[in-house]
Parts: sequence; structure tokens; C-alpha cells
Amino acid sequence: VQLVESGGGLVQPVGSLRLSCTASGHIFGINDMGWYRQAPGHERVLVATITISGNTNYADSVKGRFTISRDNAKKTVYLQMNSLKPEDTAVYYCKMAVTTLYEFDYWGQGTQVTVSS
Repeated sequence: VQLVESGGGLVQPVGSLRLSCTASGHIFGINDMGWYRQAPGHERVLVATITISGNTNYADSVKGRFTISRDNAKKTVYLQMNSLKPEDTAVYYCKMAVTTLYEFDYWGQGTQVTVSS
């Protein structure tokens, strides 16, 4: 199973970016999906999660600005990021609970998001 992320880059403050993460491989199903981020010198922290039924959860720091969504047919999770701030600068990682023979958490390779003028 591989998770491939895309959509990161450099953006000015108050700008927007959309991250995508697609799973491939021998997959029977995917349960929870989520996005995490890690800024330099800090631990990796939760940004947002979405269950298979579409229930979402957000970190307080991104509520009202970020939106997580998923396309189960495409095995893809998205993160729409609006009103970006310099403190959103980090490497963003996706995570999926993937069922092959059993359920296991898989991580993407990470994509850099830099918010700077």
C-alpha cells in the first residue's frame, strides 16, 4: 500500500492551497483518513480527520479555515486550506486506516506547505 500526496507549495498569507492524498495497492477498504502536520522543531500534530461515514474533526487552530473531504471511490482524501497563515507552515502528512488482510495505519511521504510573503 502506498499513499501519495500532492498539492503543497509556497503561498502568500491569506492564500489557499488544496492537498490531495491517494492510496494504491491491494486494498479491501479504508476506514478513517486524516491530515497531520509537523513544523520544524515541533512534534507531528493532528490537523483534521474524517471517518468513512463523513464525520469530521478539526484542530482548533484550523477550524473555519480548513476543510477535509474524501472520495471513497478514488481512495483519496483532500484538505482545502483557506486563509492561510505563516504559522500553518509545516510538512503535511496524510494517514489512512487501510484494510488489506487486517487494518493498519499508513502514512504519506509528506508535502511541504510554506506560507510567506
